Amino acid sequence: MARQAATVAPYVSVIVLVYNEIDSVEPLHRELIGVLETLGTSFEVLYIDDGSRDGSTERLAQLAARDDRVRVVSFRRNFGQTAAVQAGIDHSRGAVLLFLDGDMQNDPHDIPHLLAKVDEGYDVASGWRRDRRDDAMRVWPSRIANWIIARVTGVRLSDFGCTLKAYRREVIQDVKLYGEMHRFMPVFASTVGARITELPVNHRPRTYGKSKYSLTRTSRVMLDLITVKLLGSYSTKPMYFFGFAAFGLWAVAFLLAAIVIGQKLLPPYVYAHNNPLLLLSVVLVIIGVQFILMGLLAELSIRTYHESQAKPTYVVREVIERTPHRQPATNGRPALRTR
Repeated sequence: MARQAATVAPYVSVIVLVYNEIDSVEPLHRELIGVLETLGTSFEVLYIDDGSRDGSTERLAQLAARDDRVRVVSFRRNFGQTAAVQAGIDHSRGAVLLFLDGDMQNDPHDIPHLLAKVDEGYDVASGWRRDRRDDAMRVWPSRIANWIIARVTGVRLSDFGCTLKAYRREVIQDVKLYGEMHRFMPVFASTVGARITELPVNHRPRTYGKSKYSLTRTSRVMLDLITVKLLGSYSTKPMYFFGFAAFGLWAVAFLLAAIVIGQKLLPPYVYAHNNPLLLLSVVLVIIGVQFILMGLLAELSIRTYHESQAKPTYVVREVIERTPHRQPATNGRPALRTR
């Protein structure tokens, strides 16, 4: 699909996440504008200032004052990367949203390659830092987390944590991000049928600022993964999750009860009231009943969520229908229209 210059909204919104990056703002902006001006399409640069306190806000304001293609969204305090990504989605205007970090480790010269993949028909073009320029204490936990996320979600990407990604707006515009869920955006896009591809991108050594990474982030990501998996697989049918869990518990309880009866009838005889397996069996039955009740409550919540907002349980890519003409076609068959 060829790109065309937009008359109102730009085609590309480049969303740059900034937090205390005063030294890198100017060189990044010069390099970024130089790359974007060679694309031959309309664009905007949206800087999300995540509550910087080192003067980055003032530096970004100067850039916006000089160029009407530049806008700045500045937070009152530091809300974190996920909130910054969400603000980028909410405040951008382009048909394609492209994210990158403000520390210059992401290379702006990879932007044309990502957009080329979008032009090929992909809805998400994800950067892969194959030759990552970070220390081992960051790289190895990240690789393990990426492997787990890919297996659990079924979205086979090698680098969920790379900020440098391009999305068609329609596949992420309804996403609401919390916690550390910005890295799961390709997963959310996948749930609405997005076509996703991945390509290696350049990852530069850190020369500006300092890393905001900590090992505690890995544990938070794993907790968010549980939420994403449950929401993605059971968001419209939570009873299946709780019901299957209850059936599993009841099956184990039945097996334990059979063992208790067998031990009572066969030597060496063990009286049921002295057998701890009987108590365990009863506990599992009760927990299974609680799971069923939790499933019913979840079903009520889900139905209230969808019906109160008139929110459909499906996503339409396009509608194809007959187009009426003032004059009938010579062959008697009207053309088809896609909208």
